[in-house]
Amino acid sequence: MAEPDELYTLRAQYWLGHYNLALDEGRQAARRPMPPHLKTEREEIMLRSQLALGQYDLVVAEGGGSGKPPALQALALHAKFLSNQSPDSRSAVIDSLKVLLASPESASNTTLQLTACHIFLGANLIREALQCVHMGLTMEHLAMCIQIYIKIDRLDLANDALNLLKQADEDSVLAQLGSAQLAIAHGRSRSDDAVHILSGLSEQYGPSVMLLNSLAVANMVGGKYEAADGNLREAIGDESGGAKDADTLVNMVVCAQHLGKKSEEIEKYMSMLKAGHRGHPFVQGLEQVEGAFERESHKYQLRA
Repeated sequence: MAEPDELYTLRAQYWLGHYNLALDEGRQAARRPMPPHLKTEREEIMLRSQLALGQYDLVVAEGGGSGKPPALQALALHAKFLSNQSPDSRSAVIDSLKVLLASPESASNTTLQLTACHIFLGANLIREALQCVHMGLTMEHLAMCIQIYIKIDRLDLANDALNLLKQADEDSVLAQLGSAQLAIAHGRSRSDDAVHILSGLSEQYGPSVMLLNSLAVANMVGGKYEAADGNLREAIGDESGGAKDADTLVNMVVCAQHLGKKSEEIEKYMSMLKAGHRGHPFVQGLEQVEGAFERESHKYQLRA
């Protein structure tokens, strides 16, 4: 097990989706003496927490500008990417990111590589995302490898990355989250394992919107839709904005359909999702299907 340092709690709160608590912890940590590399990491995690909370203007103001460290510039680019849904704007962000990655500092800057991975994933550039983290230079890089390998249905490679993560620190939050993600990916046969891990993390650190959504997915994979509905309703009631969270709304739509709930309730969540998250892959995929259905239906209209 890795020896805890001054940022152990800050990292754990961020990884578990407790972004407001992470900001509070970061402010308290700023009052304590620590080595320069931990001061830099503290600043980066605080910006990442603000990014997760949708405080894009603050991240751009803090990280933007050519005089800023590359890791902070990358976080500012990520904020611009998330705050602007237009294809041209996002393409410009990707171009700027590639220039940043080509700089001499990028080879050793693990935060820059991690942020680039997130941006590339948001743009559905899977190959480029994996190239940023496939060397597994940090535990977070390995955690992202697990997610990417699951996304491309290579559970064998995801398991290899998880084993490397456990070798680094088997008891870490990231190793537990990775184990839960891989268990969910294996389907109903291992969904209970995921529920057990995620429930334990929620009991130890408190539930977050992210943990509650993960629990809901694990329960849905296991066919426990009533339990999933309870998880999601708790997420919606979370003060940190669960009612506006895209993952929560997507999961509510899916769970409500499995439970046979009224179309009015499902449509309510769909409307909230479309209004607040036009660029979400679920919304874009749905609009493509609806458009295709509409075009086909016109071919078969009865004409007087």
